[in-house]
Amino acid sequence: MQLEQSLCEGVATVVISHPAKRNAMTSAMWRALPPLLETLAADPDVGALVLTGAGDTFCAGADISTLREPGEDPRALAVAAEEALASFPKPTLAAVRGHCVGGGSQLAAACDLRFAQEGALFGVTPAKLGIVYPASSTRRLASLVGPATAKYLLFSGELIDSARALRTGLVDEVLPAGELDERVAAFTRTLVSRSRLTQAAAKEFADGRTGRDAHWAEQERAADDTAEGIAAFLERRTPRFTWSPQP
Repeated sequence: MQLEQSLCEGVATVVISHPAKRNAMTSAMWRALPPLLETLAADPDVGALVLTGAGDTFCAGADISTLREPGEDPRALAVAAEEALASFPKPTLAAVRGHCVGGGSQLAAACDLRFAQEGALFGVTPAKLGIVYPASSTRRLASLVGPATAKYLLFSGELIDSARALRTGLVDEVLPAGELDERVAAFTRTLVSRSRLTQAAAKEFADGRTGRDAHWAEQERAADDTAEGIAAFLERRTPRFTWSPQP
């Protein structure tokens, strides 16, 4: 049971690996995610991040057997991991196969984008355990799918299929079996070829952060990305953007 990581052509991949329990997150795994993300965020070679699960399951939620362990509240650990993922300064994408339930949906919702394979199942299941879903997680879910769908998922704990997840905005693309990896690889290659300046500012604005207009205007003035993008367009070549977020 661990989080595995790799880096290829500017794309970091984090794999949730706990096959014995359909990649359920243990307290140790929740605890390990924020420092792992912090390290990847500081790596200038990382332009985008993919979160996925080992085998044919994304994540079946929290490992229920850890809920009674003494020590830190596992829900607090899950929220800390979710917030670390949501605040990751570069584009993030959840690549989902199979079950994406409970804590798995919590992590997927914290990513910027979600691509799913046909047949994936999504659910938010605290009502089955009598657990109060965290306020920040509820607000993030409602912002993503709307209040009505958020209430449907939270009130019932029922699973929805990939087609309904696409209709409600829970996922951005649904791919036929066998095509998810290829599509994710192609899309993330596109992401790492684009301006990190544009992406970083857009991520903050889209996530509702305010009071940063002047900061990003100054970053744009100081960077070479705009001049490079225009020159590359006129010269019909691939731009070589150089702006990178400061640690």
